[in-house]
Amino acid sequence: MAERPYIVGNWKMFGTRAMLSEARAIDRAAQRYMKVEVAVAPPYTLIHAVHREAEQIGVGAQDCHPGAEGPHTGDINAAMVADAGAKFVIVGHSERRQDHGETNELINAKIDSAIEAGLRVILCCGESLETRDAGDAEAFVLGQIKSALGSFEDPAERLTIAYEPIWAIGTGRTATSADIEAMHKAIRGLLDETYGPDASADVRILYGGSVKPGNAKEILSLPEVGGALVGGASLSAESFLGIVVAASETEDA
Repeated sequence: MAERPYIVGNWKMFGTRAMLSEARAIDRAAQRYMKVEVAVAPPYTLIHAVHREAEQIGVGAQDCHPGAEGPHTGDINAAMVADAGAKFVIVGHSERRQDHGETNELINAKIDSAIEAGLRVILCCGESLETRDAGDAEAFVLGQIKSALGSFEDPAERLTIAYEPIWAIGTGRTATSADIEAMHKAIRGLLDETYGPDASADVRILYGGSVKPGNAKEILSLPEVGGALVGGASLSAESFLGIVVAASETEDA
């Protein structure tokens, strides 16, 4: 597995310029935890501003349009977010799949566009409660990932996977350590099978199911959990840095 855990804050549809103070605090504190790779994905409107503030943390986008320039009012493509200062893009997030009906085919097109623009990709995957209760969680998640893997010739350089069980986000139901470990192990097996153990070893698999300072250390200590994709807890430097500290402590253990 990759040497440094990867802690990524997804600010979703939160944040105006007033949030730059949080970004500055995250960036300055991250300089004290060099064993952890830290990044944030603010809304499009803040990518350039956060990029200018950041000395240590990575800055990314939450999504991108799959096409080049064209008549797509309101859309922003991968080249545009790269030009604003983004170094990575999140694709396939469950909220995009649910709210916008995004298919695996569309997500694959976004991945190809992101790679063409020189961006790294965080590919999200995850199952609903109905799928898990039906016993189909693993097959469903691996199917989501398989559909995208053909885009990556050098997965270690470009690909991060984020497993986010939809049923454990804001529902009051929690994924157990056994649930997380089993799914991450299955994902690692698919990566090894596709690329070979050597090529896939540095592809980090993040967990994204309501990670908070209070549960971060337990989750990040699990086998094949290479970091976290953090939602609400990333909006405050204090709470987000609690997760960064937990990641650092797992490296010291």
